[in-house]
This record gives sequence, C-alpha cells and structure tokens, in this order.
Amino acid sequence: MVFRKPPDGGWGWVIVVVSFFTQFLCYGSPLAVGVLYLEWLDAFGEGKGKTAWVGSLANGIGLLASPVCSICVSSFGARPVAIFSGFMVAGGLMMSSFAPNIYFLYISYGIVVGLGCGLLYTATVTITCHYFDKRRGLALGLISTGSSVGLFIYAALQRELIDLYGLDGCLLIVGALSLNILACGSLMRPLESSDSPPSEKTCVDKVPDQYFVYHEKEKTVEENISILEKGYVDEKCVNNMPDFKQDSILNKNVLSSINVNEKDTYKKKVVEQTNFCKQLAKRKWQLYLNYWEETVVLFKNKVFSALFVAILLFDIGGFPPSLLMEDVARSANINEDDYHVPLISIIGIMTAVGKLTLGILADFKWVNTLYLYVTTLLMTGVALFAIPFAKSYLTLAMLSGILGFLTGNWSIFPYVTTKTVGIEKLTHAYGILMFFAGLGNSLGPPIVGWFYDWTQEYNTAFYFSGFCVLLGGFLLLLAALPCWNACTSQTPKLPPNTYSYKVASSA
Repeated sequence: MVFRKPPDGGWGWVIVVVSFFTQFLCYGSPLAVGVLYLEWLDAFGEGKGKTAWVGSLANGIGLLASPVCSICVSSFGARPVAIFSGFMVAGGLMMSSFAPNIYFLYISYGIVVGLGCGLLYTATVTITCHYFDKRRGLALGLISTGSSVGLFIYAALQRELIDLYGLDGCLLIVGALSLNILACGSLMRPLESSDSPPSEKTCVDKVPDQYFVYHEKEKTVEENISILEKGYVDEKCVNNMPDFKQDSILNKNVLSSINVNEKDTYKKKVVEQTNFCKQLAKRKWQLYLNYWEETVVLFKNKVFSALFVAILLFDIGGFPPSLLMEDVARSANINEDDYHVPLISIIGIMTAVGKLTLGILADFKWVNTLYLYVTTLLMTGVALFAIPFAKSYLTLAMLSGILGFLTGNWSIFPYVTTKTVGIEKLTHAYGILMFFAGLGNSLGPPIVGWFYDWTQEYNTAFYFSGFCVLLGGFLLLLAALPCWNACTSQTPKLPPNTYSYKVASSA
C-alpha cells in the first residue's frame, strides 16, 4: 500500500474531529467511573478495594495491552479496529447493566470496555499521525482533550441518568451512546494513494520451487529466508513469461536439466524448506535477543530507570482521586446540597486545561521538560497530602482542580521520553513505560480502597498515595541533577537528539 505525504489539513481535520469524539465517547464513562463506583458499593455490598478493581481495570487494561493494540491497528488498519472496538465498548457497557455480581463487572466493564478503549486510543493516535506531520503536536493535543471533556460531561450525565433511570438504565443509555463510535470509525479513511494500485508480485518472485537449488555454503541467511517467503504458484506463470525473462531466470536458478527424477526433487525441496525454517527460527530468536539487549541498555540509562519508577508510582498514587473523590466527599459527610459541580467533572475539565497549558510550555526552548515534569509530580504529591485536611466541598473542589491540572502532565510525557532516550528508541521505551503506567492505574485504586477497608478512613490511604508520588518525583530529580556530569566526564559525546541531562543518565 502506497501512502501519500501527510496533508497536514484537508480530510485530516475530519480525522481530528472524529478522533476527538471517539475518545470522548469511549473514555467518558471509564474515567467518570467514580459516580458508578458509589452505586456498585451500595448494590453489591463488597469492600472498597474489591469494588475499585472495576474502574482500575477499565482504565489500566488498555495500557497493559498496548503492544497487542498496536499490532491489531498495524495489521487491520485504524478504521476496522475502531468499528470493532466500538461494538466492544457499547457491548461491555450494556452487559454491565445485567451484572449479577462484582466479578461479572470485572469482565464486562473492566476487561471488555477497557480493552476496547485501548484499541480506540491506538487507532485514533495512529490515523492522526498519518494525516499530520508539521501540525502533529496540535492535532494530537486536540484529540487528547476528548477524554478530558468526556470525563467532565459524563460525570454529571451518569449521575443524572442514575437519578432518572437507575444504575441499569444509566449503563444501557451510555452503552447506546457509545454506538456513535461506529459512525466516527467509518470516517477514518486510510491515507493511501488512489492512483497508485498496490504492487503485484512479479512472475520472477513466483517461480516454482523445483527450479531452485539450495547451496548451503554459497547462499546467505537473507537469501534463504527470501526464497522461503516467496509464494508457490502454478508453472503457468513461468510458461506465460516472455522468453527473455525465462532466460534470465533459468540462467541463475534452474537446474542444468529440468528432467530430474521427481523423487530427488521432492527430497531437495524438503531439505531446502527444512534449512530455510531453521534459518528463520534463528533470525526470529535473534530478534528477541536484540529486543532484550536493547531493553537492558535502556535501563542502564539513569534517567530512564528513574522515569520508569516515577510513572509507576505516579499512577499508583495519582490516579485514585479521579475514581474515589466522590466517595471521599461522602465519607467526609459533605451535604449533597452543597454540590454545585461533581468533583470528577472538575478534575476532567482541569485535566484538559493542564494538557494544553503544559503542552504549550513544553514548546518553549527555555523550558526543560524533564524539570517541568518533575515539578508536576512534586506538586501532585503535596496536593494528595492535603486531601485528608479537606473537610468542605470548596476545599475538595480546589484540590480536585489542582490535581486535574497536574494530571495534564500526560501531554508532556512523550516529550520527556524522547529527550531521555532519543527518537530512535522512542517506540521501544514508550511501550515499556506505558505498560507500567497501566500497571499503576490498575493497582492504585484497589490499594487505596484496601487501606480504607483496613482503617475505615481515607487519611492513611492518601498519605500513602502522596508518598508514592513524591518518592517518584525525587528519584527522577536526583537522576537528572547536573552534578552527575562530573562522574560521567569520560563518556562519549551525546547524540544531537538528547538533552544535556542525558549525561546524568549514562551507566
């Protein structure tokens, strides 16, 4: 398939709009699951830690399965994956309305909806990157706000639907709304050249295998593998070729005499394919070895190792407020009449503001994005420590806004990763970091819920959360300090695509 140059506009803006609404529709309910969390607590009577697994799985499973999601989008394309995932999200939400117990919700809401969201996120980001090059940062920033706006609207919407139709009716209606993802996905037209038909294999590539002879000492591994990967077709392909093409092929590949005993030919074919399979197996195994060697090299980078710990601890400690803040307010005996805007809605809208603001700051040359990211971690830890002292709606609303704004540091995380490991290792490094981010998302709310089950109050839980985030921030700051330069003065000159703090990250 031949792709055109990214147009940086045109139909690309349609892609941005439908990707925005796709993330709005798929992530609205999972991110605002805190409203449903209260209803599930009352409906099933399970502990807070056990119930929190539903929302944490829905938000973490997509990140955990990010390698699988990438393979699916690469193999089938963004549009088919988006349409299929739309059915997954809608079906999972509707199935959840019939859940007889909390364990059913682990599957229907946690895994099915969560995996559908992960597939949709990968599809929207991939198709947007295909259509934009120079304006890619702007386009990705616009579509990423879809999830934040969805959190803001769905928090109030789900609460209103629960009051009108109950929990089951709310999930059915929200699931029906998610079917609009199918319309959005159908507009994700792949960027391919309409006037350049896909290249077909020439007849030279389809020569029957009996015209090849395997010479173990003369052929390289790559040649053997390329022969194995060639398709076998009827001999008509060769017979129908012009004479000069047949001559060129026969001069190189055919036997001196075609009238070879069929039994000998079959044996040679078996030997050829056996050796080719061995070479393929060796090649695949070498690729796996190279992958793990590159992973080891990444973790020898001090900043990357600290970044891995920081993102894990940040998601363990920083994600629970978006899920549990409503229950924190109820545990503090705040009167529901004092609620003007749901706390989760405040987190959602301020997250969108934070993503845009921090993204703009990261574009300034005088701003070191690593230190900017560390600052957001340290401030998040302080805000988490302050939650146990909030006893009114106003103070909880202010803390929710601060935490939401600081959570917008997700928009600068790819910048930090790129400047730490270089653009050539970004895909490998970012995949590892996202896996552990998903692990933190999955573990954070249940851990906070278990703390409540043990102590019957949230104070200890949020002290633990704040400590986790502060620890990750201090470790990352320590790894990036310029004082490490003196210890690594003998290191080779850095590549041009890394920041100066990369010096502090050398093994």
